[in-house]
Amino acid sequence: MGRIGLQLRATLENITRLRAEGEDFRWYLKVRRRRGLREVGEAVLGDSAPLKGGRGSATMVQKCKLCSRENSIDILSQTIKPYNAEDSEKFKTIVEFECRGLEPVDFQPQAGFAAEGAESGTPFNDINLLEKDWNDYDEKTKESVGIYEVTHKFVKC
Repeated sequence: MGRIGLQLRATLENITRLRAEGEDFRWYLKVRRRRGLREVGEAVLGDSAPLKGGRGSATMVQKCKLCSRENSIDILSQTIKPYNAEDSEKFKTIVEFECRGLEPVDFQPQAGFAAEGAESGTPFNDINLLEKDWNDYDEKTKESVGIYEVTHKFVKC
């Protein structure tokens, strides 16, 4: 199956280093089997689960109800990158997944993102992108900050 990258595009206002925050960050994806069925299911990627036969672990392991095949997706944590001010309004890969039998078809950003004021470095934590927009106020620079028009796409790596 291979590696699939999640690319993000957003308009950043006076903000930089938008990123998934913490080891326990959850990636909310809709996935489907690559072969045969086109059934779409939801996946919350976070904790690791063992693979059948002691072949290691993956972030999500799912057994097909029809053929009993084990499918998995694993977050490649070393590929997680911030979305910076200079990336604004451009697609950038922010994470890659190792996919075996499943492919992501949709991403729903939610809470758990963090960012910094572009000029001040002021930390903004627990940013929720569920509405695809977020804004706040940077007391140090006396300016509004925001993340707008969040979109995504998946690409083969």
